[in-house]
Amino acid sequence: MGKRIAEMQDLNPEDLSQKLQGLKRQMFDLRMQRAEGKLTQPHQLRRARRDVARVMTLLKQKAKS
Repeated sequence: MGKRIAEMQDLNPEDLSQKLQGLKRQMFDLRMQRAEGKLTQPHQLRRARRDVARVMTLLKQKAKS
């Protein structure tokens, strides 16, 4: 987990915004799979939700500095 955060900290705000959009899309797709009963790995939904939170935190930190 720490390695993913370190990699994301090096990204500029534009790249982080693009990553955030991709993660939100992934989370939407996972939610749809869960609703259809086709989600075989439910931990992916939790991982995507936490990655969204990480990226949003990094964006706010970069906005402050």
